[in-house]
Amino acid sequence: MVNENQETLRMNWLKEVNLFKEKELAGMMTTFKFNEETDQQFFEMLIKHINYYDISKDGTLDQFFDQVLHTGLPLSYLTQGLQAARRVILNLLVETEKDKEKLAALYREIDRWLDPILNRVVENSSQIWEKTVSIQKTALLELSAPLIPVFKNISVMPLIGSIDTERAKLIMENLLNGVIKYRSEVVLIDITGVPVVDTMVAHHIIQAADAVRLLGSTCILVGIRPEIAQTIVSLGIDLSLFPTKSTLQKGMENALEITNQQLISNK
Repeated sequence: MVNENQETLRMNWLKEVNLFKEKELAGMMTTFKFNEETDQQFFEMLIKHINYYDISKDGTLDQFFDQVLHTGLPLSYLTQGLQAARRVILNLLVETEKDKEKLAALYREIDRWLDPILNRVVENSSQIWEKTVSIQKTALLELSAPLIPVFKNISVMPLIGSIDTERAKLIMENLLNGVIKYRSEVVLIDITGVPVVDTMVAHHIIQAADAVRLLGSTCILVGIRPEIAQTIVSLGIDLSLFPTKSTLQKGMENALEITNQQLISNK
């Protein structure tokens, strides 16, 4: 029945899909690339999978869904397209099939065909979203703990925002790799932008500073506020091995002294 009425189904399906685009995606039409070729490909694969009755037998539909989602088209385009297919097929059945029992059986058959496809679309979309978020999170974390060489053998790591266990691990990795890469004799860890330094954060910072010292470099903690100093003291941490300064400027002056460098004015 479906194959014999493909053209009618296609025309009715396109009307449904275009109506959805006009109402729901009117403001997005300039952003997303909708075209007749995509719609035609979508419909042809739906018909193809109706004949298969099992989406696991052929991966072309999955590939199409992945392609659509990776190009930035909204998930609603796929879900609404699938629901439109359900509606136009059911409408055709109601018009052509007069046996109510057979009609109910066909209705259930359509659900058995369509529901797994809908589930697969949502699952694929979730996986793509999770992967995208993971990549973005990793990129942001890497940017949130940079080691910046500023003078010969002197590097600075400015820390901004909260520090959790995951970020502390990244700070340690970037710090140690950067010390070796830039041959840093002095590293300034600037915690001016860290809003809260509790026991856990203090431990992470001290561990990072200690790791730098074990590599043979000097670590200077800058941006030490009174409340941070109080936290460190309450932890019983000996800072005699780690010079501390209240500001980055004072820390930089100390770093230049340690490396036997000085700034010369051109005036």
